[in-house]
Amino acid sequence: MSKILETCPNFIGGEWLLSPLATTPVHNPSTGEVIAECPVGSVADVNAAVAAAHAAFPAWMETPPVERARILGRFKMLMEDHFEELVRSNTRENGKTLVESRGDVKRGMEVVEFALGVPSLMMGEVLENMARGIDCEAIRQPLGVCVGITPFNFPAMVPLWMYPIAIACGNTFVLKPSEKVPLTAIKIARLFEKA
Repeated sequence: MSKILETCPNFIGGEWLLSPLATTPVHNPSTGEVIAECPVGSVADVNAAVAAAHAAFPAWMETPPVERARILGRFKMLMEDHFEELVRSNTRENGKTLVESRGDVKRGMEVVEFALGVPSLMMGEVLENMARGIDCEAIRQPLGVCVGITPFNFPAMVPLWMYPIAIACGNTFVLKPSEKVPLTAIKIARLFEKA
């Protein structure tokens, strides 16, 4: 009897899509068991993800920082509610002990907490009369589509170092987690989707 493997869909343009291409196995390092099949992905998959992020950018950039922070606040609460589930997923696919996985997930959540301060962090500066008849004004604006390619050794922490801050600042984000440990990143992304 064959075991049902977890799926590793791509989240593109608000939809979870399975790539029809070749896959690579995801192992539980503690047992050697194959627990999922991760799609290799294609140039078309990457282009679709970048195009979707690019299309979403104008509206997201115009979303007030306080509204973006509220979404991240809900995301943080969902992560807290599902903390042990994320920890077990992290351990299962990466081989970390539960204590190490708790640290991995917790450090990532701390960055989400930091990103909640974005309304203050994005405030600009003004210096009147910097020189005779010259005022100086500095504003902080989103850049556009940001991309993160993450390693296998910290499946939760490293992605969470990247996209919460980028998203809080009004950017859109394309994340490519390691094909060796995609499951925790997918579980976290599903929580973000609910926020």
